[in-house]
Amino acid sequence: MQKRIVIVGGGFAGIKMIKELQNDERFHITLVDKNNYHFFPPLLYQVATSFIQASNISYPFRKMISKFKNVHFHMGNFKQVFPEQNIIETDTGNISYDYLVIAHGTETNFFSMDNVRKCALPMKSIEEALFIRNHVLLKLEEAARNTDVTNAQRLQNIVIAGGGPTGVELAGMIAEMGRYIAQKEYPEIKLDNSNLYLIDALPSLLAPMSKMAQESAYDTLKKLGVKIILNVSVKDYVDGKVILSDGNKIETETLIWTSGVIGRETPGLRQETFGRGKRILVDGFNKVNGYENIFAVGDICLQMSDKNFPQGHPQLAQVAIQQGRNLAENLIKINENKKLTPFEYNNKGSMAIISKFRAVVDLPKFSYKGFIAWLTWLFIHVIPLVNFRSKIVLMLDWFRLFITNNPSIRLILYPKKNMEKD
Repeated sequence: MQKRIVIVGGGFAGIKMIKELQNDERFHITLVDKNNYHFFPPLLYQVATSFIQASNISYPFRKMISKFKNVHFHMGNFKQVFPEQNIIETDTGNISYDYLVIAHGTETNFFSMDNVRKCALPMKSIEEALFIRNHVLLKLEEAARNTDVTNAQRLQNIVIAGGGPTGVELAGMIAEMGRYIAQKEYPEIKLDNSNLYLIDALPSLLAPMSKMAQESAYDTLKKLGVKIILNVSVKDYVDGKVILSDGNKIETETLIWTSGVIGRETPGLRQETFGRGKRILVDGFNKVNGYENIFAVGDICLQMSDKNFPQGHPQLAQVAIQQGRNLAENLIKINENKKLTPFEYNNKGSMAIISKFRAVVDLPKFSYKGFIAWLTWLFIHVIPLVNFRSKIVLMLDWFRLFITNNPSIRLILYPKKNMEKD
């Protein structure tokens, strides 16, 4: 009989599992996701800054799996798992499983700050990236009409909370937009009144990366005019003012939050199943602690059995991809009554783009920066895209935009639920 595998989440780990198990008639796979498309999170900041189209980094699940005879898609929000009945509940129906794979990743962590949660702009999804794009463009238009210097400055100020790769990449892109675009297209705005802040509670940017990468990011962003504030955290956001831990306040209507993530809620699992950051504790085979047929892969899981990563793996795409592959192979071995292979992460390094033609790359044995690192970043970020056309379009777009410094998709769109007839 076919074994029913239900995968909750169509991110890197889930998609890798499907590709490894495609057309294997021993398994019937159901992919569950609240969206009908897979997307590439590392490039969300380029969507948020009007640099690329959302369609360049996304692809419909149904088109992706249309040639896989043993894979089906169920669009719905995961609500709860019932381990005793081997059933998951979604807002669009219940699904039975023999093996459940939880791969629905993380969400933005606002660290229990209600005002920040309500008013800040997170960037964990296509929708949120597009909202940031609209918001920034709207504030620029409002500033262009505003004759009051104080109000204009408040509208133009942008605060980015979080000095990790996402915050650094976003700050660099926005700074270059100000240099190449705002100066030409918004003559009404006095750019001297604009301030772009990058704030982090740690003593350096790109904390997990090498000292070379940290210093390069800091120096490059400073040259671009970014005001970097380290060893300081955001404590609140009240009445258009970002309140910092050192007592200072920054007036702005744009607080972009890239400061941390937390595991998505997984109701139905026992409380002792969860570790720090609400991540699900798993053994060396990604089996959830205390359960025989429930697994977790990717950012949502916390695995501390890897001797090289005793505190758990970094929440990176490569970890998710490798765990997805390993779990798929182990499910085949379970079906064949063979010995399972424990997961060991093959660290291929990390990287971040800072500005045009400048990036930093940390490999296991050495690090480098500059134009070659930038080319490496471009190449590595194209490979994981699931569609050949997306890769070609993205490369052509990047080539044109980096040469002209003038993306042409700065559209302010207002989606409506009920479209009025002309």
